Parts: sequence; structure tokens; C-alpha cells
Amino acid sequence: MLSESIAGDRDRWPRVRVEEVVRVGHPTEELRTASGDSDLLVVGSRGRGGFASLLLGSVSRSMISHSRCPVAVVRTPRP
Repeated sequence: MLSESIAGDRDRWPRVRVEEVVRVGHPTEELRTASGDSDLLVVGSRGRGGFASLLLGSVSRSMISHSRCPVAVVRTPRP
């Protein structure tokens, strides 16, 4: 699914290297580890906020605080 969603972007920016990796583990730990060898970490956000955000936790919030490289948080477009 990721390959399909960025196919047009790869054609548009062929010099930007995108690495697709599947890892098993807790998302924040795996992303933090991967950020050590990265120039930019891009994470998605479903846009949950308020009390739900406190209950569910937030991978993007954790990455902003703990990533070893710059982080771009991309929100899901609203319908």
C-alpha cells in the first residue's frame, strides 16, 4: 500500500531516497531506532485530540520528543 501511495512522488523527486521497512515491535521504539540513520522521519496523524489523545497515546507526539532526526507529521486529509 505504501509503494502504491508514493509511486507518483518517486517519479516527481527521483533523487529523494525512500526506504520502506517493516519491523516488529513497539512503534515508538522501532521508529526511534530507525531515526538514528535517517535524515527525516515522516509519521502520520489521524488528528485525534483532546481527551482521546491522552487515553490512546500518540506515536507522532513521542517521535517529536524522542526522534534522533527531524520529524514531519502529516495529518490525514478530512473528507
